[in-house]
Amino acid sequence: MALTRRISSSIPHYFGFAERSFKSYKLPGGPSSSSSLTHGIHVFHCPDQVGIVAKLSECIASRGGNILGADIFVPEKKNVFYSRNEFLFDPVKWPREQMDEDFLNLSKLFSATRSVVRVPDLDPKFKIGILASKQDHCLVDLLHRWQEGRLPVEITCVISNHERGPNTHVIRFLERNNIPYHYLNTTKENKREGEILELVLDTDFLVLARYMQILSGNFLRTYGKDVINIHHGLLPSFKGGNPSKQIMLAGF
Repeated sequence: MALTRRISSSIPHYFGFAERSFKSYKLPGGPSSSSSLTHGIHVFHCPDQVGIVAKLSECIASRGGNILGADIFVPEKKNVFYSRNEFLFDPVKWPREQMDEDFLNLSKLFSATRSVVRVPDLDPKFKIGILASKQDHCLVDLLHRWQEGRLPVEITCVISNHERGPNTHVIRFLERNNIPYHYLNTTKENKREGEILELVLDTDFLVLARYMQILSGNFLRTYGKDVINIHHGLLPSFKGGNPSKQIMLAGF
């Protein structure tokens, strides 16, 4: 198995990232043509130690699974291990309940703080809420990927701090697909966070599709679930608007 190590000494210098090591590898063999095989994803986060990759691989292989790709992230000078494995398996040979038990045993073995397994073809779809501001491109991209089946989630609502007219592309799309749209006018004094929380109460996570408002720490603690930010900013060195211009002005 070939292991490729990807480290750039210039990126941390330019963008202010802490220097870190990335490792990823692909195993030979693409998706099988057998209709009995199903795609699974496992995300793992635990204290770093020797043997984690071996045990994860053994767990999947012992049940007849085939790893298609794995991403591993181990920050330098931190005792933390992250991984994401994609694999094919036969649900008859590896029932969903048994899979949960196997990964739970691994989680206990390595004192994992996070161990999540998903089988998109078998598991209920995640419910998500999308927050967007004036510009549409990130929101439109998400909606089109969802429509094409490349984003296997249930979109419960779209919330925006900018009003969109009834005959706009986004509103027509949402109406055709019965996705509620909520306009909440925000000010510096009132970010309408209480109302947002009520609207996303039953979601599994939130996606900020270039939402140009900063969510407070109290909002994040109260929501208590993952929030994914899609934004053009190059954090932390070039935050805010026009990050490309900021980079040019900085001389890079």
